Amino acid sequence: MSTIVSSGLDIQKIRDMFPVLHQEVNGKPLIYFDNAATSQKPKSVIDALTGYYEGYNSNIHRGIHTLAEKATTAFEETRKRAQQFINSREAEEIIFTKGTTDSINLVASTFGRKFINEGDEIIITTMEHHSNIVPWQLLCEEKGAILKVIPINEAGEIIFEEYEKLLSEKTKLVSVVYASNSLGTVNPVEKIIAKAHEVGAKVLLDGAQAAAHIVLDVQKLNCDFLALSAHKAYGPTGTGILYGKREILEKIPPYQGGGEMIKDVSFNGTTYNDIPYKFEAGTPNIADVIAFKYAMDFIDELGKTNIAQHENDLLAYSTSQLQTVDGLKLVGTAQDKVSVSSFIVDGIHHFDLGMLLDAKGVAVRTGHHCTQPLMDNFCIEGTARASFAVYNTKAEIDVMVEGLHDIVKKYRK
Repeated sequence: MSTIVSSGLDIQKIRDMFPVLHQEVNGKPLIYFDNAATSQKPKSVIDALTGYYEGYNSNIHRGIHTLAEKATTAFEETRKRAQQFINSREAEEIIFTKGTTDSINLVASTFGRKFINEGDEIIITTMEHHSNIVPWQLLCEEKGAILKVIPINEAGEIIFEEYEKLLSEKTKLVSVVYASNSLGTVNPVEKIIAKAHEVGAKVLLDGAQAAAHIVLDVQKLNCDFLALSAHKAYGPTGTGILYGKREILEKIPPYQGGGEMIKDVSFNGTTYNDIPYKFEAGTPNIADVIAFKYAMDFIDELGKTNIAQHENDLLAYSTSQLQTVDGLKLVGTAQDKVSVSSFIVDGIHHFDLGMLLDAKGVAVRTGHHCTQPLMDNFCIEGTARASFAVYNTKAEIDVMVEGLHDIVKKYRK
């Protein structure tokens, strides 16, 4: 297995940082290609979790004792780190949530309820994850608003001219995925945002699949909201962030009521806290937020440019090698992609492909990937999806492809 690739990264050294990779599954060395669902965690992230629980487990913000102050400092250091990670103007524009789904629901429940009215329009794309569809459907049902969908072409790219036709003075929000979890397609988000702003609409970016691969600069993008999940970017599960422009966050109501989101409470009324705390009711996921900082450190120490170069090499290699498999069809062939290879094989159900590859130690995702409307668009039930991270190698792709050749041969008998 090659340890040095064209990006200059020492992949074997990187792999050594991930304890979970060094095991056998069904008697075979684990090959983990389910990174779009959740990436594995480096030792630094795991150590941060145990370090909090073993060393300074305490609630934050309200305590004055030493452990509380240490926990509060570590928690807020992650907020500052997240500000740097996405280049927001200030740390107060970073809200900690349970992840991308929670972040989108927060926007729907606050911005949506305050600013979306009957007859207003919300625009999404055909390739959205369910978490960027259902909250808007619920809001539209409640408000009498209209949900419009940007169509895509056969390659899995949005048809930009059709998007332009959908925009009007009735458009209040455009909510689009930065990179598709099912297809890998990277959308032209800067152009999407600029066009939306021309008609006065706000824009939310689902950055779940972008955070680990693409340099995020919310000031350059000029998006109004950005949501992402830690666990898809080498961090812990159950936490993530919502970025929002200060001028918008200050205008919208709290998401939930309870501790931390208040300044004063009486039976006659409540004064809400300043941002971001106005949106962070109750005891947060302290340990995982603290550990998320180390995931962002890991990414930036390697450099997203280096990570992207390595993953693009893997994507190009997998694309060429998968096409040697009899009856295999790639689903999602956009020019600009993150490292996702989705495919179907004639005569073999994608669930069977997943189970048979698992028997060979290869973990891929199967199903509709929480994008049922997208699968309906392609007239398929689902796909097998191999998604690559910085610790994956071409040698691992060879094992998967050899496994697929073997599976197809046995099925064709």
